[in-house]
Amino acid sequence: MALQLVWFKRDLRVRDHQPLQQALLRGPVLPLYVVEPELWQQQDVSERQWLFCRESLLDLRFALAELGQPLLVRSGDVLDVFERAHRQFGFDGLWSHEETGNGWTYQRDQRVALWCRQHGIAWKEIPQFGVIRRLRSRNRWAKRWEAQMAELITPSPMGLPSIEGIDAGTIPARPHQELAPDPCPHRQSGGRSMALLELDDFLEHRAPGYARSISSPNTAFTGCSRLSAYLTWGCLSMREVIQTSRGFSGRGISSFESRLHWHCHFIQKLETQPAIEFEDFHPFMRGVRCADDERLAAWAEGRTGVPFVDACMRALRAHGWINFRMRAMLMSFASYHLWLPWRDSGLHLARQFVDYEPGIHWSQCQMQSGSTAINAVRVYNPIKQGQDHDLKGEFIRTWLPELQLVPDVYVHEPWKLSMAAQRQAGLMLGVDYPLPVVEPALAAREAKQRIWAIRERSGFSAIADGIHQRHGSRRSGLAPTGQGRRRRRRNPAPDDSQQLTLDL
Repeated sequence: MALQLVWFKRDLRVRDHQPLQQALLRGPVLPLYVVEPELWQQQDVSERQWLFCRESLLDLRFALAELGQPLLVRSGDVLDVFERAHRQFGFDGLWSHEETGNGWTYQRDQRVALWCRQHGIAWKEIPQFGVIRRLRSRNRWAKRWEAQMAELITPSPMGLPSIEGIDAGTIPARPHQELAPDPCPHRQSGGRSMALLELDDFLEHRAPGYARSISSPNTAFTGCSRLSAYLTWGCLSMREVIQTSRGFSGRGISSFESRLHWHCHFIQKLETQPAIEFEDFHPFMRGVRCADDERLAAWAEGRTGVPFVDACMRALRAHGWINFRMRAMLMSFASYHLWLPWRDSGLHLARQFVDYEPGIHWSQCQMQSGSTAINAVRVYNPIKQGQDHDLKGEFIRTWLPELQLVPDVYVHEPWKLSMAAQRQAGLMLGVDYPLPVVEPALAAREAKQRIWAIRERSGFSAIADGIHQRHGSRRSGLAPTGQGRRRRRRNPAPDDSQQLTLDL
C-alpha cells in the first residue's frame, strides 16, 4: 500500500479528522504540517496567532506520537516540501481539509492543485465546516449545513503505523524572523487539550447565562463560550461542538447554536466570492473613503478620545479577543465616524484577533461599514453603547486608568469636564488623555448622509438585489432590497433582529 500524505493546516486535531481516517484506509500515513514563512509575512497575521498555532501544533504532535507516528514539521514553501517528500517517499495521495483562508492561501492552494495534476497525485480535500465549494445557489443551504453537522463524528484512529528513519523536525519559535513582537498578556492558550476544557466548562457551567452575558465587555470575557480560536485553528471541529452542545438544553444553548450556524454562513460568502477580502460587495461603495494614517493610528492604539472605544481596543490588544458587539462597534466607529477604508482598519483588527477567520472577518468588516448593501445602515453610537453596557464605567477605568477619578456622569464623555473638574480628577485633557479626534454626533450624522446619498443613486438597488440573491441568508426572511417602494430613511432605528452576533 502506497504512502499517503496528510497535510494539516487549520485542522489541528485527530478526532473528527476525515482526511486522516480516509488516508489510513489506503496505506501508511505521514502527517505533515508546513510552516510557511511567506504566509507569516502577510498583512493580516501576527505573532499572537502564531503562538496559539504553535501551542496547538505541540499538542497535536503529542497526540499523533501517542498513536505511533509523530507530526512531521517542515519550514519553507509548501511545493518545495511536497517535492522533496515525493522524491524521498513516493507518496501517491495527498489528503487535507478544504480551507477558506485569506487571498494568499487561496493562491497557494491553486499552486498545490496544479502541482498534484502535474505529478499524477490525487489530492482529496474534504469539507471541514458547513461550507460548500462551487455553490451555485443559497437555496436549501441551511438544510445542507444541518445534514453535514448531523454526520457521524469520525473517531480518532486506533493507531498509526510508524515510519522509521524520518526526523520529525522542530516546531520553530517563530515562523519568520521578521514577524513583529506582539505582546498579548491575556491570550488564550492553544491546543485541543485546552479546547476540551473550555468546551466542558462552557456547557456545564456558563451556558445558562450565555444569552445575558454576550453584549457587555464586563461579562463577555467569562460569559461567552470562548471557543472561537479553537474553531479557527481546528482544535475542535464544528460538528463535534454542535453535537456535544445538543446534549444540553436551555436558552443559552439555543443562542449558542444559532451563532455556530452564522459562523459558516459568513465563511460561505468568502468561499463563493474570494474578492470580498479586498473589494466592496457593492461597486458603488468602492473608493468612497479616504486613508488617514493619523486617525487610523489613534483608533488602533486606543487614543481616539472616546473612552468606550479606546477601552475596547486596549482590551482587545491585551486579550486577542473581544465580544462581537464590541468588534462591530470598533469597526463601525472606524468606518463611519473616522471615515476610514474598511480594508485598512480591518487589517489591524485581523492581526489583533487570535481567532481571525477571514470568511467571517471580511464579511463583517463590510457589513459594519455599509458596503454589503443588503444590511441595514447601522452606525453604532459609542456613547450610548458605553452607557448601555458599562454604565458606571468599570470597564473603561480598567483599561483607561487615566480616567480613574473621573465621575461616573462624565466617564463616557470626559471632554465635558470643566477645568476645575479636570484638576479634581487629576486629569488634563489633551495631555493625560486625548480630546476626541472627531465630534461623535456630528461625524455620525455626516457619515449617514454620505451613505444614504450613495444608496439613493440610480441603479444601486438593482445591484444590491443581485448581491442578496448570491449571499443573503435564506433563514433571515429578508426580501431583496428593490422589492416594493422604499421610503428614504436617513436615521433608521436599530433592528436587533438583523444584528447578527458571533459571540462564540
